Amino acid sequence: MPRHDFQIPLTFEHRVCFTRDAFSSDNPLLAELLEEGGGRRVLVLVERAVAKLWPDLSSGIEGYFADLGFDWRGVHVLQGGESVKNDDELVRTVWKTVDQEHIDRHSYVITIGGGAFLDATGFALATAHRGVRLVRFPTTTLSQDDSGVGVKCAINQFGKKNWVGAFAVPFAVVNDFQFLHSQDEETRRAGLIEAVKVALVKDQEFFQWISKNMDRLANLEPEVLEECVQRSALEHAQHISEGGDPFESGSSRPLDFGHWAAHKLEQLTEFTLSHAHAVAVGVALDTLYSSKCGLLRECDAERVIDVVEALKLPLWHDALDLRDENGRRRVHEGLEEFREHLGGELTVLLLRELGRGQDVHHLDEGLVDSCLDELKDRYAVLKKAEQCGEGH
Repeated sequence: MPRHDFQIPLTFEHRVCFTRDAFSSDNPLLAELLEEGGGRRVLVLVERAVAKLWPDLSSGIEGYFADLGFDWRGVHVLQGGESVKNDDELVRTVWKTVDQEHIDRHSYVITIGGGAFLDATGFALATAHRGVRLVRFPTTTLSQDDSGVGVKCAINQFGKKNWVGAFAVPFAVVNDFQFLHSQDEETRRAGLIEAVKVALVKDQEFFQWISKNMDRLANLEPEVLEECVQRSALEHAQHISEGGDPFESGSSRPLDFGHWAAHKLEQLTEFTLSHAHAVAVGVALDTLYSSKCGLLRECDAERVIDVVEALKLPLWHDALDLRDENGRRRVHEGLEEFREHLGGELTVLLLRELGRGQDVHHLDEGLVDSCLDELKDRYAVLKKAEQCGEGH
């Protein structure tokens, strides 16, 4: 029988916007975005923690849409946080809401919240009607500078990170800096690790800027924090749109530098450790390994670890010492799970220099253990110094 091959070219518009106070009556950005798409029905989903921080948000959103002529379907406040990714309860709630409010593929759903909330609601909206127009409003540093501008959405399954999900380009991403400054200090600071990561693998000049400004970033000075978030978001979006593999069909994922260990560490802590803290440990580990295996200069590895420490982020977690019945560290299982999640040959990005990575297809387990031991020792010294400081 003859074979027939057809090409199906696809083009997506990935709109990433930066603003402040998007729901103010004198800010036309959101209305202009929605008019551009031609849809008329609008539903808004807000993470409960965000609604609590901004008690006037729902009424402000309703007031914004009151005179715009859209078919308004209201604000729904839903549970968020990391735990919503551990089952499909939130996904099913969103499906039900979409059905009850008669949201279709030409409608808009605006989601406002942190990364986990955007992941779970995004997966629900990518699968409802096989895709509803989504406008993301990331509210945390990590979601504004990384995950919120991506094209992935997922929940966890079988104890594994992001096992169930989809690739779905949002209609638009609106980074409203008004939300950015409402987080607690630790959450605001920790999310900067994704900016460090993308600078390490894509942009040496950006990393140098982070290193130069690391104390100001650690102090969360608004101007420098916003600049870092914006630069990071654009680096991520540019790689996704211009890197040649937006839906990760290949074996290389540069934006997942440090993530093979981070994802396993989250799993080993039953997801009680935040993604940002896990990535900080993973970035430190893969940076140190890059140096120990002869790719990266030792002085450059030290600069990276200095930045992680300056941002008050961890280099170690005790779950890294969890071992199987043979005495092998369980974190090593993360490499095979990382390969399996992507498929194909194991491909891990290491650093050849600051701002430039190199794919490798094997990590020496003994050398990884040596790096982990060194990070553990560094952590012990740091904790002792902190305790001595408190004693004085």
